[in-house]
Amino acid sequence: MKKTRLYLMVMMLSLGAFTTVNASEKTPRTTPTEIPAEIQVMLNRLEEIKGIDKKDLNRAEKKELRKEVRAINSEIRSSGNGIYISVGAIIIILLLIILL
Repeated sequence: MKKTRLYLMVMMLSLGAFTTVNASEKTPRTTPTEIPAEIQVMLNRLEEIKGIDKKDLNRAEKKELRKEVRAINSEIRSSGNGIYISVGAIIIILLLIILL
């Protein structure tokens, strides 16, 4: 029982140290150098929609634009190849690894 408390304490302290180190480093965000053509077309369309003067549009046209923006954003998000794991899931996985 004392060992598990010790391991938990060490893990919590080490997780706290990693977050402060990452927070202090200032790395500029860079976009990938090569963006696929279909994604670039979608991004260009989003920029066009942002540039439109929406005061002149009626309610139905604004609604269509909102639907189009949502559809484009969902396609862009779904095209990503990354795996996203929440912080809580990482902590649970680490606890299971330590305890087992």
